Amino acid sequence: MQQKTSWRDKLSDEFKKEYYKKLILFLRDEEQSDTVFPPKKERFNAYNTTPFENVKVVILGQDPYHGTGQAHGLSFSVKAAQALPPSLKNIYKELVDDIGCDMPQEGDLTSWAKQGVFLLNAVLSVQASSAGSHQQKGWEPFTDATIKLLSDEREHLVFILWGKPAQSKEKLIDTSKHLVLKAPHPSPLSSYRGFFGSKPFSKSNAYLEEHGITPIDWCL
Repeated sequence: MQQKTSWRDKLSDEFKKEYYKKLILFLRDEEQSDTVFPPKKERFNAYNTTPFENVKVVILGQDPYHGTGQAHGLSFSVKAAQALPPSLKNIYKELVDDIGCDMPQEGDLTSWAKQGVFLLNAVLSVQASSAGSHQQKGWEPFTDATIKLLSDEREHLVFILWGKPAQSKEKLIDTSKHLVLKAPHPSPLSSYRGFFGSKPFSKSNAYLEEHGITPIDWCL
């Protein structure tokens, strides 16, 4: 995380906690023996691209992609020129159906992040070619604290929770002052159970506009 961000100040207590110190030691050991994605300088991209006070929408993912050159610190996003992962293809299909965008050709979602879409994964790192390898190592308390902070200190945010792991975070959110949109995960295994047709993009913008907040230009 960059030194001068609102996030660093807001989360300063977390950096001092024992779980976070253990996480840093774990990551150092991993980086000495294995390749870890995303690269260290991109690990906090979601935080560095979308300052705390700019967040309008939160899209919660689970783990970074574990293939070479894919993950760059934004949930569901891949670097330009990378092949689109299956879940992202389905997100794009829903985007086209929901609000009529042209089908995006690349997977970099930075333009969303710069507009206030906080693309947060529950776990911010992964060992190369080993899905889920950094779960339960300390990231979850940190990202839970992030979600709770947004819920407590902001109002009229949209939280988009796709799939059961993301939906388990609803308990951290004050639903009396934020909108929570839930649907099955966009992966090919579950997208036909209600992800398609869930209209998260138009629903998000309608809520933002209702509360006097500039909507997101979702078209890429």
